[in-house]
Amino acid sequence: MAADSATPLLCARALRRLYGRIVALEEVSFELWPGEILAIVGESGSGKSTLLHVLAGQLEPDEGEVLFDLPGRGLQDIYRLCEGERRTLARTDWGFVHQHAVDGLRMHVSAGANVVERQMALGERHYGRLRRLALDWLQHVELDPARIDDAPVIFSGGMRQRLQIARNLVTLPRLVFLDEPTSGLDVSVQARLLDLLRRLTRELGLAVVLVTHDLAVARLLAHRTMVMQLGRVVESGLTDQLLDDPVHPYTQLLVSSVLPP
Repeated sequence: MAADSATPLLCARALRRLYGRIVALEEVSFELWPGEILAIVGESGSGKSTLLHVLAGQLEPDEGEVLFDLPGRGLQDIYRLCEGERRTLARTDWGFVHQHAVDGLRMHVSAGANVVERQMALGERHYGRLRRLALDWLQHVELDPARIDDAPVIFSGGMRQRLQIARNLVTLPRLVFLDEPTSGLDVSVQARLLDLLRRLTRELGLAVVLVTHDLAVARLLAHRTMVMQLGRVVESGLTDQLLDDPVHPYTQLLVSSVLPP
């Protein structure tokens, strides 16, 4: 973890989000440092997915702030930025890998075009440079460069997720949001994808917010883990310490339900 900066990369301050009378988030606060991987875990309905979408600028909180360290400007509340600034942020400094790759890819457009779409949105138009970039990133995510002109609609689930990762990392973002990235994949495919994510996050020095229901995924990838229950953070700490010696009864229940005694 490259947490040598004096300024956190991302701050959540007293976040609250309601769905009618249902409290989805309540008083959620934390800091994420450059190069740190934070896992958010909890059962379905715990608020972890709502929190991810609030942090990613996709769902405005009813109360609280989401602050991001903008180059030359310091920590800024993303919900006080204009829509154009948020869109630029989402396609440059941020990445978002969806649980279902069909939500994060253009399924009937070539793999190469999917990879370089963010660069094209930033103004790159040179076909040769774009194609070389796409080939490089297909290799980075362990996809056969010969598939550059194939559409992801004919790819397997694991291939689609790797393509979605390449599509998000091509602009070298500082922060990536991962929403259950291994859900629904075969065990062997999950293992390969996790190895890829671990390598890329280390090589690129990425900060990551990872939502997962799988504590084994959190243990493998995350420096720190937050446990959520009914919209609140009930426990937070270094991942190995939290999973090996949980303090809160809910965390103890989660750990005991999936790990052998």
